[in-house]
Amino acid sequence: MTFRFRASALLLTAALALSACAQGGLRDGDTTTLPGAGGAGSISDPTSIAYFNQVVGDRVLFAVDQSTLTPAAQATLDGQAQWLLTNTEYSVLIEGHADEQGTREYNLALGARRAAAVRDYLVSRGVPAGRLNTISYGKERPIEICSAEACYQQNRRAVTVVSFGTGV
Repeated sequence: MTFRFRASALLLTAALALSACAQGGLRDGDTTTLPGAGGAGSISDPTSIAYFNQVVGDRVLFAVDQSTLTPAAQATLDGQAQWLLTNTEYSVLIEGHADEQGTREYNLALGARRAAAVRDYLVSRGVPAGRLNTISYGKERPIEICSAEACYQQNRRAVTVVSFGTGV
């Protein structure tokens, strides 16, 4: 083996290992696949987190100053509940978020109400409460940064973060 090939192989191995750590690690029996390759852990694997995030949907949006679930949000959460009931080895952290309008304290409370609304809805659909935890980030973690309604709409959300195992 040449030095260049060994160095390349070592860098590739390190990158794959870091990628697995960043994604919560690999489960027993998982194989490392490239995105779109169709293997375990890919978007085409209905038991994978990638499938949950992209196909089922990992977030719901809210109206201004509201924590009431819209019919569209309920439809997404129905899919989440079904997936979680089928894939019992996963636990969930529900993040509540708000737009940048209002005080930090107000938005933390609003984010908490949004996360609780999602948790309560999933529990009402049969997901055990012990698998669900909530946290509020208020306005501290926007996904869109601008002072326009289009950005505010994307930031008024609750995100269901799925992880392998019983602890979140």
